[in-house]
Amino acid sequence: MNILVTGGLGAIGRPLTAELRRRGHEVWTADRDHASAPQHIRCDVSQFRQVEATLRTADFDLVYHLAAEFGRWNGEDFYETMWLSNAVGTKHMIRMQERLGYRMVFASSSEVYGDYSGIMREDVLPDAAPRLLNDYAISKWVNETQILNSAEANGTETVRVRLFNTYGPGEPYSPYRSVICRWVYHALHRQPYVVYRGHRRTSTYIDDAIHALANIGDHFQPGEVYNIASSCLHEMKTASDIILEQLGLDDSLVDYRDVEPFTTRDKVVDNAKATQDLGMRTTVDLDEGISRTIEWQRSVYAD
Repeated sequence: MNILVTGGLGAIGRPLTAELRRRGHEVWTADRDHASAPQHIRCDVSQFRQVEATLRTADFDLVYHLAAEFGRWNGEDFYETMWLSNAVGTKHMIRMQERLGYRMVFASSSEVYGDYSGIMREDVLPDAAPRLLNDYAISKWVNETQILNSAEANGTETVRVRLFNTYGPGEPYSPYRSVICRWVYHALHRQPYVVYRGHRRTSTYIDDAIHALANIGDHFQPGEVYNIASSCLHEMKTASDIILEQLGLDDSLVDYRDVEPFTTRDKVVDNAKATQDLGMRTTVDLDEGISRTIEWQRSVYAD
């Protein structure tokens, strides 16, 4: 297949591109940054002219639309950029999909489940009507609604995937990245960080997520939605404890608090559908995944 990956230089886009090429697909990448990578196009999805030019570069069979501003606090601090990239950018991708007829895989987020306190199955939305706890979550539900409306009105074919706490090597540090990325960075550099005791997460190692995502092209079911999640449910303190143990540190760096405001307390997920349709599997547990993340960050951020 001829495939485009938007956000192709990102923490998920890079390994997904590599895996798709390994499987024999012709893969182009688009991202806001320049790169010397093969078949790469600079494109800001919030700018329609750039999106149109990119999507006319080749006759794409499938587009993985990963380009987005990521993270709840990033979405609060840089909400203008977040809404332009996520809502306007995705609308641009849909408008071109309506013209050109490519299939699309859209990267949504577990954040769309908001404050839902039950098991997060794909079919609980929209009937459950949870309270969405931040602008990032709202933007991803807006995107899913945009996609569903286009499918009904124009017959576009899209699969939505809700990514659950994906982490691992290749994710560069910033204060807005995944929690495991941030904690590893702070612990490596002996910097303090905050751990909220009253939260549980289902953390998904990057390789396991990529395996399922890459399988979508071979098992494409228009209109379907999948939780891309491991079977690794854990207390957030457990992840911090593993990091400290592997680095030989005590918890003097850690500021323990009870509950983080404006974020989901528990993310208990049902991944049965992705397991059945996409071969979703947990091959790397939390201990091993954190170990690999530490080693990658050591190699990148060595003193």
